[in-house]
Amino acid sequence: MSLKASELILNSDGSVYHLGLLPQDIANTVITVGDPGRVSSVSKFFDTIEVKKSKREFTTHTGVYKGKPITVMSTGMGTDNIDIALTELDALVNIDLKEKKIRQNHTRLDIIRIGTTGSIRKDIAINSFLVSELAIGFDGLMHYYKSDEFLKKDIAEAFVEQTNWSSLKARPYVVEGSRLLIDKLSSARTKKGFTATNVGFYGPQARVLRLDVPDPKINDKIRDFDHKGLQITNLEMETSGIYGMAKLLGHEAISMNLVLANRETGEFSENASEMMDELIQYCLDKIVSKA
Repeated sequence: MSLKASELILNSDGSVYHLGLLPQDIANTVITVGDPGRVSSVSKFFDTIEVKKSKREFTTHTGVYKGKPITVMSTGMGTDNIDIALTELDALVNIDLKEKKIRQNHTRLDIIRIGTTGSIRKDIAINSFLVSELAIGFDGLMHYYKSDEFLKKDIAEAFVEQTNWSSLKARPYVVEGSRLLIDKLSSARTKKGFTATNVGFYGPQARVLRLDVPDPKINDKIRDFDHKGLQITNLEMETSGIYGMAKLLGHEAISMNLVLANRETGEFSENASEMMDELIQYCLDKIVSKA
């Protein structure tokens, strides 16, 4: 049965609606970044760049690094954008766009988020490279899909109870990253992380400029959460969505984070650009490594 035009929306050139991409435009290894300006910060390390496309906040470069085809694509900020980006990336490899039919043979993507984050623990210093082994989402995205089979409900329930989580907010969910990619990209240089994904940068992360927040102590509660020794390490805005959508669609995903800020100490990195280049180079070399 063909998918309806209202469900799988294509542009006049046959590309997927929001990303503006055709199947031949992407590699099976996809690096995602939030900022469109960071795409070139990754692709500048490529040996060759064969595709450059941009639509809305989605800028895409595909090229070759040390013999391996790699795509880097910006998603913009937030899990609402992740829902669009990962669904359409999957459509490019697992749906026949001309026939509008799901392919019988599934193609798996390796999805590597390279982004920034804020630590909520004193022992995770600025400029650390943090690998998100787990993510807890405050965004609610997974509640719109049939996702019960892989969510870590015991951790989420313990978090709700310990933090007295408001029923007015989306119920938190917990999802694990790809063990395959976690093992591949971890090293003595990286720290293990349990990442909290927020729905915004200011109020949702208890930043107060001119607007008050209902629970000024929420970051303390998040920091103090402990479930059988498992503690939350950092805050950002995409990881839970990436992990959840990847699980649903049958892809591997990992979130690699540069710790720019430490909310406990009040510090912010003074050489963020140089450290981001270092993280990008680290990830690229790990991606192509045979080990």
